This record gives sequence, structure tokens and C-alpha cells, in this order.
Amino acid sequence: MLMDFNNIEKLLQKYWKCETTLEEEKLLHEYFQGNEIPEQARETAALFHYFDLNKKKSLNDLAFDHRVLQRVNAPKKGKLVRLAYNSMRIAAGLAVVILATWFIRDEVRKTTPQEIVDTYDDPKLAFEETKKALLMISKSFGTAEEQAKKINLFNEAQEEIQRNKQ
Repeated sequence: MLMDFNNIEKLLQKYWKCETTLEEEKLLHEYFQGNEIPEQARETAALFHYFDLNKKKSLNDLAFDHRVLQRVNAPKKGKLVRLAYNSMRIAAGLAVVILATWFIRDEVRKTTPQEIVDTYDDPKLAFEETKKALLMISKSFGTAEEQAKKINLFNEAQEEIQRNKQ
């Protein structure tokens, strides 16, 4: 029996790799139906017993067959019913898209600031106010430039001191 089990182990390795022939699989089934199975092969034997039991099972439930045949042979719904059903599905989809678009548009309007409206009706007055604003900005830039020159002078003095220390 030991020699047989060595051959069976080789066949099992082929079986797990899906390389056995039908005759070799039949030998495995016959071997595992026997009573003298080594301890290390008991789990495999249980698997082959399960395969053999389920191979013999069949579905002989007439009620099941009758229910399946009723569904297969059920009369088809009319074209008008299908058309109405499909039309309702399309209408529901369009309603969802339209509502989603409306809600998104409403949210965007709430979160987006209003456009700037002209505050001057007279173009000459608007031009004069613009000149004043630009002049004020120009003066601020001039002051900032003077301050930047002072900082630059300070940086140059600091660098000169650093160079003299070295």
C-alpha cells in the first residue's frame, strides 16, 4: 500500500496542477473510496467523497420545474405598456437632471459675488476720479521706493561691516 500511496501522491500533485487525464482522476476517485487511507490523505479523501456525493445528486423537484416553466412561458407585456414604462423612466431621468441643474445654478448664484456696477453716470467725472486714485497709488509707490532705497543703503553698510570683520 505504501508504494501505491507514493503513486497516488504523484497523481495528486498532477491533479492540483490540473494536468491529470480522466483515467488518472478515475484512479484517484477509486483510491479514495477505499478504507485504507493514510492519515495525511484523510482531508483529500473527504474532498473526493464530497465530489462523489454531489455528482450523484439531481434536481427532481417538479414544483421547481413548474415555476421555472411558468416564468419562461409567461405572456409578454404589450408594446403600449413597455412604451409607457420606458417613457416614464426617461421622464424621471430628465426631471432629475433638470432639478440638479437648477439647484447647482442657484448655489453658484448665492456664492458668486455680484458684478461691479458703474458708480458714475458722467464719464468726465469717472475719469477725474480715476486720475485721483492713480495719483494716490503713484505717490504711495514713490514713498515705498524711497524707503526701499534706505533699506538698501542699510544692507550695503551691513555687508561692508561684515567684510571688514573678515
